[in-house]
Amino acid sequence: DTSLTEVNSFSPSVPISPSSMINQYKFEDGPELRDLFITVDDPESHITAIETFITYRVVTKTTRGEFDSSEYEVRRRYQDFLWLKSKLEEAHPTLIIPPLPEKFIMRGMVERFSDEFIETRRKALHKFLNRIADHPTLTFNEDFKIFLTAQAWELSSHKKQGPGLLSRMGQTVRAVASSVRGAVKNRPEMFTEMNNYMETFSQKVNLLDKIAHRIYKEERDYFNEMKEYGPIHTLWSASEEDIGDSLKGLASCIDRCCRATEKRMAGLSEHLLPILHEYVLYSEILMGVLKRRDQIQGELDSKVDALVNKKTEKDLFSEEIGKLEDKVERANNALKADWDRWKQNMQWDMRSTFMNVAENNLRYYEE
Repeated sequence: DTSLTEVNSFSPSVPISPSSMINQYKFEDGPELRDLFITVDDPESHITAIETFITYRVVTKTTRGEFDSSEYEVRRRYQDFLWLKSKLEEAHPTLIIPPLPEKFIMRGMVERFSDEFIETRRKALHKFLNRIADHPTLTFNEDFKIFLTAQAWELSSHKKQGPGLLSRMGQTVRAVASSVRGAVKNRPEMFTEMNNYMETFSQKVNLLDKIAHRIYKEERDYFNEMKEYGPIHTLWSASEEDIGDSLKGLASCIDRCCRATEKRMAGLSEHLLPILHEYVLYSEILMGVLKRRDQIQGELDSKVDALVNKKTEKDLFSEEIGKLEDKVERANNALKADWDRWKQNMQWDMRSTFMNVAENNLRYYEE
């Protein structure tokens, strides 16, 4: 309970009721404003001599002029999604790239390639692509367009091409880490506050993730034990004439409790666990984005220090510093806009998720 109370500090302090909740918040463009619709479905198993993998159908419908057609259908495997994510990170080092599900998810709670695992991953991949589609900058990324439209052989050929200018810039940003040591001297207060916020958020969301998994495990153990009690009472009723009807009634009651518990478990696994774990991944992503912003700032600071101590080549250093100042400003502006957008979405997701859990619990106890 304490953990749930604490996480509320990350949500808007606006009174809200279940019936009006959905109408009070709106973060993505409405259907009437969107021009790119993506669906991930139809998982298909592939078995080769060296590996077994799943591909998913990605259907895209769009009215954008830069697309040659209004509808595309391609098949993609998990590695293709990983490639897209890495390309977005290279091209936009200070934007918040949505997370992908890890190679193995749910911490051993489901087996790889089971129906539950595949469906959980499909939903996560669907959300990943639609979060990119709804992003004001990422949605126009050229690699994203290629991912949605290229046939398998075309995508494979594109992957083999060397990194472009934006990719090299992203690699340069990461390389700066080796030359930057200690705290950034001139970091704006806004980004210090962001960093502090994310450290606290990371602790809380990781704690909530662990608590939610523990609750699910306890519910599952309780459900498995309870499933055995109904048949036992039914068998028992056959040998007890005086209390046979009562035992049958008890068996029926246990059966209803089993069904209610199973529905509550489904609600946890479909709604609570994926959202909490998504934001565990988001917390790691945000910390990485803030670190990359600091690296760009550190590069500027080191050049300014070098200029102060340099007796010659001042014109060259001044030109480099001017370019770096522009680079830092672009990075800051990109992150500030993305931060506000991400925080608003996070607050909506957390509030609606816990509201959903509360409603499911109410229905459970009523049943």
